[in-house]
Amino acid sequence: MSKTYRIGIDIGGTFTDIALVDDEGTVEIRKVASTPDDYSRGIALGLKAIIDDFGIDPGRVAGIVHATTVATNTILEFKGAVTGLITTAGFRDVLEIRRLRIPVLYDLQYDKPQPLVPRRLRLEARERLRPDGSVKTPLNEDDVARAAEVFRREKVEAVAISYLHAYANQAHEIRTEEILRDALGDGVYICRGAEILPEIREYERTSTAVVNAYVGPVIRNYADALAGRLAEIGIDAPIEMMHSGGGIMRLAASVRRAAALVESGPAAGVIACARLVRGEGRGANIISFDMGGTTAKAALIENGAAARTDEYEVGAGINLSSKLVKGGGYPIKMPFIDVSEIGAGGGSIVSLDSLGRVAVGPESAGSMPGPVCYGRGGTQATLTDVFVTLGYINDVTLAGGSIEVDAEAGRAALRQQISDPLGQDLAVAARGILMLAVSTMTRAVKAVSTYRGRDPRDFSLIAFGGNGPVVAADIASALGIQHIIVPLAAGVFSGFGLLRSDVEQEFVQPLLVDTKQMPADMLPGIKARLRDRAMDALRADGYDTGLADYHFSADLRYFGQAYELNIPGDMNGGDIGALEEGFHCEHERTNGHRSTTDPVQLVNARLSVTVPMASKIARFAPAPRFERTDRPVNFGEGPVMTAVVGREALKSSYRPGPFIIEDYDCTCVVPPNASARLDALGNIEIEVTPA
Repeated sequence: MSKTYRIGIDIGGTFTDIALVDDEGTVEIRKVASTPDDYSRGIALGLKAIIDDFGIDPGRVAGIVHATTVATNTILEFKGAVTGLITTAGFRDVLEIRRLRIPVLYDLQYDKPQPLVPRRLRLEARERLRPDGSVKTPLNEDDVARAAEVFRREKVEAVAISYLHAYANQAHEIRTEEILRDALGDGVYICRGAEILPEIREYERTSTAVVNAYVGPVIRNYADALAGRLAEIGIDAPIEMMHSGGGIMRLAASVRRAAALVESGPAAGVIACARLVRGEGRGANIISFDMGGTTAKAALIENGAAARTDEYEVGAGINLSSKLVKGGGYPIKMPFIDVSEIGAGGGSIVSLDSLGRVAVGPESAGSMPGPVCYGRGGTQATLTDVFVTLGYINDVTLAGGSIEVDAEAGRAALRQQISDPLGQDLAVAARGILMLAVSTMTRAVKAVSTYRGRDPRDFSLIAFGGNGPVVAADIASALGIQHIIVPLAAGVFSGFGLLRSDVEQEFVQPLLVDTKQMPADMLPGIKARLRDRAMDALRADGYDTGLADYHFSADLRYFGQAYELNIPGDMNGGDIGALEEGFHCEHERTNGHRSTTDPVQLVNARLSVTVPMASKIARFAPAPRFERTDRPVNFGEGPVMTAVVGREALKSSYRPGPFIIEDYDCTCVVPPNASARLDALGNIEIEVTPA
């Protein structure tokens, strides 16, 4: 019987990473340049190349798993759809009022980000629901019809519907959607806040719905283009998308829940790291560090599980979920792998301001034109040009010879734009830029460790992405981390992580009920209804419900509190008393105290469902062969002739630095204060001597 294949595709700002696995568990990897004008074109080109290289019948591709930065970039670059909002009369300005938080204390000049929907497109309908879902004021359908006329006249491309207390009764939102669809047609993207986020908190629900509408048409167009491109090369397989919570979902579902694709790509790498430490029985406390061409990302993995959150802000320069830094971006209340992201990657532009201060990023040269040394028309010096100048990366070719490097052009740009204006030696300037970039990237690591009460010295660092292993030792030195792991296929590790991901979905039932007043049969009934909803959704997407695994949890708080704690519960048993005790214990652990008198309120019941989809991984196929040549490298004390070896040259005993390890997909730098070895499974382990 012919082999079948699954393919993982991760789009970055500079490169698109492709990992292909057959049903025997053999993995092939490729890196190709991203095509920002139409990302689906780069995917098709890369797939066509890998299919041709290995003589694969496109009809034998059984599945595509994809992660993309399209949703994130749409928000960061303000390139989303012309979006309208219809909301309850009196709540037109909830997007302006926000939560009265700012990310910079004492800055009276701070300007909050402009709403994604301008005020003229934020319209009202007279209607009102009570918190229990009962109708106080019926929906005025004439208001909805007038709003539709405004949206049509303004050529609105997407509409978000968000009514007060709609989480408790969606009837008004459903009827509004029906009226808008009849009036505006199928070409306008419409989403309902209570469908996307059936939970309390008007601002967060409205913001999530607006973000979903803002990126929805972009994702829909992208999905259509991707499906068309794959059909052209003969692939007619189900397409799954990685969502921000670390699971995968069908392409059609991702169009409906487009906001869930924010942080799609970074989540894949974190899942791969979690699988790595669980599968190999390593110490389970890990910080993942993923540096590509545009950004650097970090996440925390404790006891083999990635840290998760349901509060995230995008568009704040550094995308994160820290409760200490709020108000700088657009809130999305959905399940997220807790990733901190900062604009510092290999393509980050190095510049001088009017005062002669050096900056690295957040602007990036991307894949086109890219770094100056790539010879694709780039004129602004980047961090990759710094790497070439210092000797950190190959000054002739990259990616196994598929990318030519013009080292002299990169050095010339750096000299003309940075070192000469500063009156510095080129090598000194390059080293200083590197240290500045390292300092910037440590912020991402601190955001998931130090800022959350964890000491990074107690963790190992897993470095991946095209540039992660280049700077990993410098990052570790700056933070006092002594142990680094560079996994196999580190340069395409996020693409590989897609093949190690399962289907995951979450279902929520808002309740707002005093736990002492709940009937005995109420909790089992809620669990049964949530399970029925989950099974219906899985069947609709074509998944095998017999393989599904269900996990129940509940959001609880003391009556009068503003925020809840999520407490895991027993899916097949347990009572409300067990949840109450779990809440008391977690409240004491989190806040230092518990109450013996305040009533406990159950706010939401949650059910997460997982269907195993992870591919069997047995081995990596040999990467394309290429020549390696020793070169001078500047580690801060002037150039030193440094050995350049392949991963296979390492032994089980530690080899002292300095030396460079060149793989097909990435470069790993082992400086003088470090040593490295190869473990039994082919991963590089680096020990860094504390400064």
